[in-house]
Amino acid sequence: MKKLVCTTSGKFEYAHAEKPELTEGNAIIKIKRIGVCGTDLHAFEGTQPYFEYPRVLGHELAGELVDFDSAPGFRKGEAVTFIPYFHCGGCIACRSDKLNCCTGIEVCGVHIDGGMAEYLSVPSYALVHGAVCLMMPWHWWSRWP
Repeated sequence: MKKLVCTTSGKFEYAHAEKPELTEGNAIIKIKRIGVCGTDLHAFEGTQPYFEYPRVLGHELAGELVDFDSAPGFRKGEAVTFIPYFHCGGCIACRSDKLNCCTGIEVCGVHIDGGMAEYLSVPSYALVHGAVCLMMPWHWWSRWP
């Protein structure tokens, strides 16, 4: 598969990689659309803290669910997106259900490679049904902090 790698500040290069294989507790998404956000721009310009090159950017995306493990309610071929903050599940914060405070949190496209690729493997718990995004009115989304 092709992927777009930010090799250093101000530079992208196309590269080839193996398509991710399905592993326990994960899902494979075929990337259809991707947004570019401030995090990506800062990484490209070299002002993103806690960032290491090379990195595949991208965590705001939509795609097709190709395969999955442990994702009740999902079906192959449906439109999906995902929550890009991957928690460890074992630290004190995770055990206290404060997943955003996870001591081992990995942000897709920042700490680990992201979605500027043809396929992406993500934890199944992070999946979001794509139709949910289409059905929610804008005023609902605008209430999020």
